[in-house]
Amino acid sequence: MDAAQRRHHILTLARRHGEVDVQKLAADLGVAPETIRRDLSMLAQQGLVRRTHGGAYPVETARFETTLETRTTRMVAEKRRVAAAAVEHLGDAESIFIDEGYTPQLIAEALPTHRPLTVVTASLHTAAALAHAPTVTVLLLGGRVRGRTLATVDHWATAMLAGFVIDLAFVGANGISREHGLTTPDPAVAAVKAQAIGVARRVVFAGVHTKFGGHSFCRFADVAEVDTIVTDTALPASEAHRYSLLGPVVLRV
Repeated sequence: MDAAQRRHHILTLARRHGEVDVQKLAADLGVAPETIRRDLSMLAQQGLVRRTHGGAYPVETARFETTLETRTTRMVAEKRRVAAAAVEHLGDAESIFIDEGYTPQLIAEALPTHRPLTVVTASLHTAAALAHAPTVTVLLLGGRVRGRTLATVDHWATAMLAGFVIDLAFVGANGISREHGLTTPDPAVAAVKAQAIGVARRVVFAGVHTKFGGHSFCRFADVAEVDTIVTDTALPASEAHRYSLLGPVVLRV
């Protein structure tokens, strides 16, 4: 295959598996590791992948988004730490919004069970996980269910959210950057997230370090609209400080 075909193949593998390794690609394709590194660098320049030490992972775009199943296999320990630390900011909140996605799902699992809570969510997974908790009232947003994340979207969901005043919103994003704010590939998802932030008294963003510096198709909030950012320690302290200058408290756990 020529260089263009090889890069297309590499991108396909990255999107299918969630990441690719330079050495394995070189062996499988019968080319030098330096060739693979050049291919990955070109894909990175096009905004299709982000480089890691020894490999790369795909960037989510208007035409590509990882599945929830893929997200449950990457950086699970870090996501659990971030989720547990995010829940520590529950405070006196009685009503909370929990976003779609795997890290918000882990937040739901970490919620205290000894106190009454009203949880509003678009996520079928989160609603099912909390429905049997005797102290939790679950309000599942109506709307079209996205097969990729099993979450509801469209005007039914945003209209329902518009009728609430929520104490605290736990939100995620496919990318967060100081230049472009919080982004996600799907306009319908962006609308739900933006509405949740708009009706919340406090907003906590929870996401691992790989979310930072990246951006996707639809912007739904500025960094300044977030009160607290919780991420893992792989985000450099200097970069965390730059985000804090925009307004939120940034915690690395």
